[in-house]
Amino acid sequence: MPEKPTFTSHDKLVRDKIPEIIKTSNRTPECKILDGDREYLRYLVKKLHEEVAEFTEDPCVEELADVKEVIDTLSRIRGFEDVLRVQEKKREERGGFEKRILLTGVYEEREE
Repeated sequence: MPEKPTFTSHDKLVRDKIPEIIKTSNRTPECKILDGDREYLRYLVKKLHEEVAEFTEDPCVEELADVKEVIDTLSRIRGFEDVLRVQEKKREERGGFEKRILLTGVYEEREE
């Protein structure tokens, strides 16, 4: 009697070519297509958290590229094509992060 295949459950958004890549390793992917925009957005945000966590563990260019891919996709589906313009405007008005400034607190003057 043949052995029953092992099934590993995943609940995550993957890149478009991942199912084909899985098939090349003698495994069978189980997938569904997210049809609702709300569900797709929820899984993209979940993927962003996953990729940021991976970048935190291993801050390499590959992990940063994954973060950027998710951000770029979020920008497209939310209609934020002008995100680069907004980013530049904020950089001009408030600066970037090049000076490495860590705000440790703010004193407020007390009124008497």
